[in-house]
Order: sequence, then C-alpha cells, then structure tokens
Amino acid sequence: MTTVVRPPDSDPSVTTESVLTARRLTKTFAAAKAKAEVVTALQGVSLKVDRGQVAGLVGADGAGKTTLLRIAAGLLVPTEGTVTVLGLDSARDSLAVQSRVGYMPQRFGLYEDLTVAENMDLYADLQGVPKAERRRRYPRLLAMTGLAPFPRRRAGDLSGGMKQKLGLACALIKSPQLLLLDEPTVGVDPVSRRELWKIVYELAEGEGIGVLLATAYLDEAERCHHVALLHEGRLMAEGPPRAFHDRVRGRVFLIAPPAGVAPRRIHTRLARATGIQDVTIRAGRVRLVTAADAAAGAAFDLPATWRAGMQPAEPCFEDAFMALLPRREAAFAPAAQIDDGAAAVEVGEVVVRTEGLSKYFGAFAAVQDLSFEVRRGEIFGLLGPNGAGKSTTFRMLCGLTTAGGGKLTVAGRDLRRSRARARARLGYMAQRFSLYTQLSVRENLQFYGRAYGLAGARLQARMDWAYAEFGLAAWRDRAAGELPGGYKQRLAMATALLHQPDILFLDEPTSGVDPLARREFWLRINGFAQQGVTVVVTTHFMEESEYCDRMLIMSRGRTLAVGTPEQIRALARSADLPAPTMEDAFIALAEGRAGAASSGAHQ
Repeated sequence: MTTVVRPPDSDPSVTTESVLTARRLTKTFAAAKAKAEVVTALQGVSLKVDRGQVAGLVGADGAGKTTLLRIAAGLLVPTEGTVTVLGLDSARDSLAVQSRVGYMPQRFGLYEDLTVAENMDLYADLQGVPKAERRRRYPRLLAMTGLAPFPRRRAGDLSGGMKQKLGLACALIKSPQLLLLDEPTVGVDPVSRRELWKIVYELAEGEGIGVLLATAYLDEAERCHHVALLHEGRLMAEGPPRAFHDRVRGRVFLIAPPAGVAPRRIHTRLARATGIQDVTIRAGRVRLVTAADAAAGAAFDLPATWRAGMQPAEPCFEDAFMALLPRREAAFAPAAQIDDGAAAVEVGEVVVRTEGLSKYFGAFAAVQDLSFEVRRGEIFGLLGPNGAGKSTTFRMLCGLTTAGGGKLTVAGRDLRRSRARARARLGYMAQRFSLYTQLSVRENLQFYGRAYGLAGARLQARMDWAYAEFGLAAWRDRAAGELPGGYKQRLAMATALLHQPDILFLDEPTSGVDPLARREFWLRINGFAQQGVTVVVTTHFMEESEYCDRMLIMSRGRTLAVGTPEQIRALARSADLPAPTMEDAFIALAEGRAGAASSGAHQ
C-alpha cells in the first residue's frame, strides 16, 4: 500500500487528508480482435493523493496512466479493486464524483468555432453552474490563465498553449476539490508549460486542491510532491523525486566532447554499448547512466580522449526513470547499423535557403522577413513559442502553402515555380498522425509508396526495408489506428522515408511519445543525417534541440536567434546563471531578456 503523499521537505510525522485512494486497482479490456483475449491496462495498483499536493504519474506508452485517471474521474469501472474520490466510490457514485472533480483529458474537447467565453459557458451549462457563480469565477479563471484579454477570440484561433489553458479553465469552472490532468503540457512550448505549472501550484498550495497529473515530460516529475512510476499496468516505484535520485547515485556521468568531436558522435556510439542504461545530450555534453554492475567507463569502449572528459554527475528523476524501466529489445538500435560518426557525411552544399520569407493571412503577419540556410547532412531545428509561425514556415518549406513574399529554394528548386519537382525530393512527417488509421501498416506503406512513384519490386524492397528498419514486421497487418503511440510515429516516419528523400521535414515528431520512443527516434534521425539526409525539425522538448547542428528560434513570425546549441545557450549566460540550459535560453529569448545580434548567434 502506498504511504501518504507528503511534500519533499515536510515533517514525515504529519499526515494530510487524502482526496483519492486507489486500492489494488485492476482494469482489463477485451482485445480489439475478438479472440477471447484480454488486455490488462492496470494490475493491482494502490496509491494515494493528498489535498493540497501535486502527485505525478509517469510511464511509457501503455503504462496505464490514462486508464487510472479515467477510473478516478468516474468514466470507467474497474475490473477489480476500488478508487475512493473525496469519500465516494468512483464506480458506484460516478455522477457525484464527476460533479466534484475537474478532469482534463489529453485532447480536451474545445469547440473551435466558439469563442473563449462561449466555450466556458458551454462547460458551465453542462455542469449546471449557476449564473451568479459564473460571474464570480470567470474573471478569476481568465486572469489565472492569461486569457482575460481574449474572451471573444475563437478557440480555433488560439495558440496550442492558450488552448491548453482554456481547457484547464473549463475544467475548473465547477471549483473542484480534485483536479485530474492527463498530459496537459504535451505540444506546449516551454513558456506556456511554465505558466501552466504556475497555475497548478497556485491551485494546490493556494486553494488546497489535490492534483493527480500524468506527464510525458520527466523534468516535470521533479516538480511533484510525489511520483508514481507505472509500467505495463503495474506500480514499479513511488515516492518523492529525491528518493528516485538515490537509486542511481554514483551511476550518472557527463562527457565533455573534445574539440572537433560532435556530441552526437559520442551519443550514437554509447547508445549501443554494453553496460549503458541511458544516454542523452544535455547542454553540449553527453549524459549517461551505467548499469548497477558496470564500473564507470570499464564496460564500454571509448577513445582515451573521449573518456578524459568524463566526470560524475548529480542524478535527476529522468536518470532513475530510464534505469528502472525494463529494457525493450533493441531499444536504441535500428536494424540498419549506424556508424559512430567516423565516416559520417560532411555537411555540404546549401539545400534549403530562405530570403525575406513572409506570409500574411489578411492583415495578420504569420511570418515576417525570415532568412536562413540549411546544408546537406545537417539537422536544423525550428523552435519558438506556440503561435510563433513555425507551422506556417514548415508548410511553406514543404510546398504545402505558397509563400507570401521573399525567396524560398528547396533542393535546388524555387518553390514558387517548381513546387511539384521539389516535393518529390522531400519527406514530410506531420505534427499529428496523418496516415489512414483504418488501413493496415502494409496498406499505408503501399499507398504512400505508389503516391511517391514506387511500384513492383522496387516498392516491395522499400517496404521490406521499412519493416526491418522500424520494427514493423510484426505489425504489418494491424490497422494503423490500433498501433501504440510509438509505433504510429515509426510508421509515419517510415512512409516519409520510403522514397529515399534528400530532405526530411519533421513537425513535432516526438510530441505525445514516451521517453523510450523519443530516444529511439533521435538515434534514427542521427543515423539518417550521418548518411547524408538533411533534417529540418520542430520540437517543444528543449533537450531535443541539443541534437541539432544549428537552430532558429522565432517569435511572432520573426527571427530571435540563429546558431549552434552552444551559441544559443550563451545568450542566457550570466553571473547568476553560468551554465544555462536550452530551456533557459529559449525562455530568455521569448521574453526579450536576451539579444542574438550582440551575442554572435547568427548564421
């Protein structure tokens, strides 16, 4: 049984009132194909959430996080066990539970043709909130979420971050005593993510609301009072974040790359090494977690000059998360062997160039005077707050919408005159899963292959490559809509690469994907770049931008900074912040506290 949740620095002798208690919770579902099989989403899970505290749920895709939240919200009935919410049984008293909790699912059902105020009115009507109470609560909710200036703006015209905050406002209209949030910050930029967390803590600490929050961002687990790690429906570990740190103390190291060696090169080599449980790039250095029985540096082969830059590091929650999860087979290794960088393709000629690129929608300037270059074999990041103009820029680069002004050349073609020819050399992976969900994996590959002009033996050879490279062989006859989230992303990327494009455009490719799948994804991207594929990528995971050779950060359609990760991080360096992260730099730029021109971050 889970112990009572307490803040990290509280007196352990003091207990507080629990607003949610799950006891031996089990939930099974009938398999999609009726073959007397069942899928166990939760198995014997017990945990508590206290009033005034933020409890976090973390885990890979399919861990059971959403199922647990839906049971707690009274929307699903457990197969075994119970969930008590505010003294009520979530199954027997489901209507009463729903009237007393706020629940924000992953895709909150905003009505995009209604205004901010009309969406709030609709949810107030559904929950039976009296007019007098609305007049009291609306100003507070609008001020808290930063939406006070926009009550008449259509929800469809809001940025991603503002939509999430409107969803949160709608979930809070009833003044709940328990707030259930299912990955509320997925697809939200760091500035909006920070604002959402400020709201969450204001609710918990200021108003005494209990919060149970599922998150795909492992750094957010550090902000919780208590964290529960689920894996394949089971509770693997729980406790305050600091308790997780202790599990991997002495096993976390940083490698500072020697001059002339890209961090990606070390990362790719260590990702396949025996004795390594996790490897990432952080602030220009390679961060690794060794197995419990692996001596530092002894269980893997590194050149002496690389190993010379290794030093111990203080653990974080993400280190422990990756060490605790069972290793998936070939978790970090695609079927094709990726070279460690010694024979990587040199960054070559310019393959994407924009000069004074602009796009207007009526009087609204979505993109203004954007100029940058991307070279062959480069990974180039396009970053910015929600509503910055990234998606519009992406669509122009891919030839999906016409440029309003300026020059745009992709793969040697002027997109104003040769859009079709340029598109034949591009691969595009959309932000949202855009394949045909009712078609099987095989049928999707066949459809997109033929659309790209492949046929016969050539098409079959490329499909066989996709099965092997992305581990899709076992899923070839499964409908795309039934795939786990990580495999949907694999299929989307496979279709984008089927015709062997020169340039790959990836729009938020890892949004909503668990940390294991994100690592797999980036190892593949690294490998394709080493083979000469040019990659242009957008992401809201700031740590992922460390994998880029260069990046452009934009806001309100304009360039804020262009440069390498080191140049961008330098923009936020100060006496108070001598070692800024990419997120520090992003927030400083977005808030106008750093200047690119004076700091040397340029092309």
